[in-house]
Amino acid sequence: MEKQLWTGGNHIPTDEYQTLCSPYSGEEIARIALAREHHVLDAVVCAHSMAPAMAKMAAHERSAILADVARQLSDRSDEVVALLALEAAKPLNSARVEIQRTIQTYQFAAEAAKQITGEMIPMDAAPGGVGKLAFTIRTPLGVIGAICPFNFPFNLVAHKVGPAIAAGNTVVLKPASQTPLSAHFIAQLFDKAGLPKGALNVITGSGRLVGDALVTNPQVKMITFTGSPPVGRQIRNTAGLKRVTLELGSNSAVILDKGIDINAVAPRCVTAAFAYQGQVCISLQRIYVHRDIYDDFVLKFVELTRQLKGGDPSQAGFDYSAVISSQDADRIQTWLAEARKAGADIIGGERTGNMVSPAVVINAPVGIKVSCQEVFGPVVVIYPFETMDGAIDMVNDSVFGLQAGIFTPSINHALAAAAKLEVGGVMVNEVPTFRVDQMPYGGVKDSGMGREGLKYAIEEMTEIKLICLQPL
Repeated sequence: MEKQLWTGGNHIPTDEYQTLCSPYSGEEIARIALAREHHVLDAVVCAHSMAPAMAKMAAHERSAILADVARQLSDRSDEVVALLALEAAKPLNSARVEIQRTIQTYQFAAEAAKQITGEMIPMDAAPGGVGKLAFTIRTPLGVIGAICPFNFPFNLVAHKVGPAIAAGNTVVLKPASQTPLSAHFIAQLFDKAGLPKGALNVITGSGRLVGDALVTNPQVKMITFTGSPPVGRQIRNTAGLKRVTLELGSNSAVILDKGIDINAVAPRCVTAAFAYQGQVCISLQRIYVHRDIYDDFVLKFVELTRQLKGGDPSQAGFDYSAVISSQDADRIQTWLAEARKAGADIIGGERTGNMVSPAVVINAPVGIKVSCQEVFGPVVVIYPFETMDGAIDMVNDSVFGLQAGIFTPSINHALAAAAKLEVGGVMVNEVPTFRVDQMPYGGVKDSGMGREGLKYAIEEMTEIKLICLQPL
């Protein structure tokens, strides 16, 4: 299989191709075109030329295109689930969940396209405004540069492309190098749904080359990026006056207060920590457990973790599979070795090929990498705490701040956590990994800036224009 670039509604060959291999088996999957700077420029020119037509397209037409993409995805769900398992090593159950969420995201985008509104301005609130009528409208920015990661190659693309199209923008999409097939698949669905050619373009290749070309191009009006903090900072520093939305990950934490039902909470924490091998931006990485229930919780959590099964992601019955690359497997093993050397006890964490079994870390110093950096792998660290204020301080002792959770029977503790936790979202009696696709989603500190979620992303991807009328 050979995948070329997708520009202006056409397949564009390049001089260089890269071999795409399965993270699980290592087998060759496809050959993927590598773009050069002039290919990125061509894609931006196509998107820019189509921007006026997209801006004029009626809301019901944009909505119908998005709804048709959702319908096509639903009709071909088994096919795309298999594709996810192949290129991303996502176990079948996790892949099915992602595709169902992706369908919902495009459905939400279709609905949101018909609900983009402004507001009336009470001009007579100021003496100089008496007799004037004013209101605002939202106008599309133009060309959106969307740079996506590997871990949710369908749904995170939907969270960028969906609101962009709903708002009447055009898109140049740079998928992750490991998961380009998903992006090409979606582009073909949009083409079949009747999206004007050139409104969505897919450019594969070097993240640095394509990303830099998008960020520095004056015709690109916004960059929406999900990825690492170092790259996010570089984008922010280079973007100038471009609009920028950054989702940069986390080392998400949950607080488990005394009085909770351990048997009910532990399974949810296991899923939150190890779903898709922990390769989730809001994967549960740190667990803070009240001292009174700490020992019982650790025993239950380890018991449930040991029941998880790893294997071929294309086969049913497995809970986890390979991490995305051998380099990531190496890094996770190195971080676990550092933790062990620092005195931590580790249950699990064995490596087989690119698979790393779920690892539970206890008795760990707080300054080690598996605690204070983003593992992005199947590793969780469990700490005891004495007081709620102390637990909140430990959660906040992080450069990240995406989402956090708390399980507590105390409304006072819940409200204290909601007020004091330095994160973009607080999940009360829920794990921090919880997300539904219409909610505002984003973080503070090194977790980024701006918000996703259809309504909120559309606000990021549009300008407010004031219309002021003076009757003659």
